Amino acid sequence: MTTHTTRMLIIGSGPAGLSAAIYGARAGMEPIVVQGLQPGGQLTITTDVENYPGFADVIQGPWLMEQMTKQAEHVGTRMIWDTVVDVDIASGGPFRAKGDSGDEYVGDVLVISTGAQAKWLGVPGEAELGGKGVSACATCDGFFYRGKKVVVIGGGNTAVEEALYLTNHSDDVTLIHRRDELRSEKILQTRLFNHPKITPLWNKAVERFVAGEDGKLSHLELVDTVTGERSEITADGAFVAIGHAPATELFKGKLETDESGYLVVEPGTPKTAVPGVFACGDVMDHVYRQAVTAAGTGCMAALDAERYLAGIELDLEGHAEAAE
Repeated sequence: MTTHTTRMLIIGSGPAGLSAAIYGARAGMEPIVVQGLQPGGQLTITTDVENYPGFADVIQGPWLMEQMTKQAEHVGTRMIWDTVVDVDIASGGPFRAKGDSGDEYVGDVLVISTGAQAKWLGVPGEAELGGKGVSACATCDGFFYRGKKVVVIGGGNTAVEEALYLTNHSDDVTLIHRRDELRSEKILQTRLFNHPKITPLWNKAVERFVAGEDGKLSHLELVDTVTGERSEITADGAFVAIGHAPATELFKGKLETDESGYLVVEPGTPKTAVPGVFACGDVMDHVYRQAVTAAGTGCMAALDAERYLAGIELDLEGHAEAAE
């Protein structure tokens, strides 16, 4: 077993974690990033990215994360391919994490950027058509379906918000829900029901996503949840909007989470209730969930971590002077 020590320990290597690493390294904190099961985060399974600032042309998600990783390493970040299986978050630190490899990671500050995963239906064709008509993010991919027929699957706030957003690109949006009423907030329901571009389809569950001859989504096979009757609906794009699951299992009972499992931070900051522990990206953000906002909160985490460590050092200097 090897023990790796650093001033800044970062768990997770998506846009938030890598941005924290870049800023932390430039501040001389020599961060260590434990990359996790999916180095690069959600963007490594995203194909076309057209809304990340600074790129006029469409770029690929994996390429963007490769570039961010190279930048983080270039300025002094140490990337380690391991998966954290346990953490010790004692108030005031140092903070310890145990890797699946058996190695231990110790940091004066801890930045949590473990992200969140979209929940999927788990039906045939869903995984195969990811990026070919099936998506879990209308804000990310809706632009590619301008003037085309799209469907949204779900009945909560996320689904209704996705459907409303898609009307910016499509005049034919269908919301498919397995029940006969929505679970979303009433104000969102009112907006949806009053929108001329959206048609609700009640009591229908998706059984299969089907590809056309071009290998892209052609239609969805549905089953009526009341009668059992089967039907089909054609669509160019299908957006699964049944929620997200933040990767917070490691921190249950150690850090506060909200009712949906996201880490709770001080409003407007990445600070958790434990001094020296910061959370950034989708693990604490259930509203925006964009690469650029994740990167922004990663920057904030690094800046706050630097100030936290500077404050500790000033206190230590003050105590030392008082003792002389």
